[in-house]
Amino acid sequence: MINKELIKNNFSRCAPYYDKYSSIQNLCAARLIAKIKTDNFTRILELGCGTGNYTRLLKERFPEARIKAIDISSAMARVAEEKIERNSIEFIVADAETIGLKEKFDLISSNASLQWFEDLGSALAGYRDMLQKNGLIFFSIFGPGTFFELNECLQELSGKCSSIDAHQFIEKKKIKQILKKLFRASRVERKVYREQSLTLSQLLKKIKYTGTRGRAFDKKGLWTDKMLNRLERIYKQRFKAMTASYEVFFCKGIK
Repeated sequence: MINKELIKNNFSRCAPYYDKYSSIQNLCAARLIAKIKTDNFTRILELGCGTGNYTRLLKERFPEARIKAIDISSAMARVAEEKIERNSIEFIVADAETIGLKEKFDLISSNASLQWFEDLGSALAGYRDMLQKNGLIFFSIFGPGTFFELNECLQELSGKCSSIDAHQFIEKKKIKQILKKLFRASRVERKVYREQSLTLSQLLKKIKYTGTRGRAFDKKGLWTDKMLNRLERIYKQRFKAMTASYEVFFCKGIK
């Protein structure tokens, strides 16, 4: 089960460092904005704005649009406010999954955030109701193949099922079923990004500071230097290098 309080605390704690480690999220944002072909949006809702990197792309692409940007972490939203001129952008601190706005939008979008929702289907049904007729929802979302290498190595080390949160992320097939049910037209595309670190420590630091730390690393007392060294050896034996995969789905729905 997704722990929203833990997620909020992780992102709030890591907000000052997020931009330094969010290279994959930035690649997703660039691909996502490039896939939005329509240019005549006037009211945009962004879900999970984080430190505002995708917000800035939305503002640059649609300079005349009014944008509402929502994030569960006040610390993340504060960083976004500091880096972006707030003219025509309203930042809201709230849980984007459950927020109910009465106004209508012609674009609802989100970059690399909806994987933290407890019930994606219910949330998307609510967003559909917030869209104008022919309105568009466009989002990127991490899939369960994210960090599969680390997941497998943890299983070998412990002999148990992994506690990496990404292992619980929603699968492509399920997302396609939800979108098909809710929208008159939809599409889901899959892309895998790979990134290499020199050491396990570097990889874990990147996971930590982008708020994606799994529950396996919450109990610090369990992770001795000896165990971490063994985990790194397992990783390199299995995959030859400290390469981490990020499975990303780019999703579109038209009301």
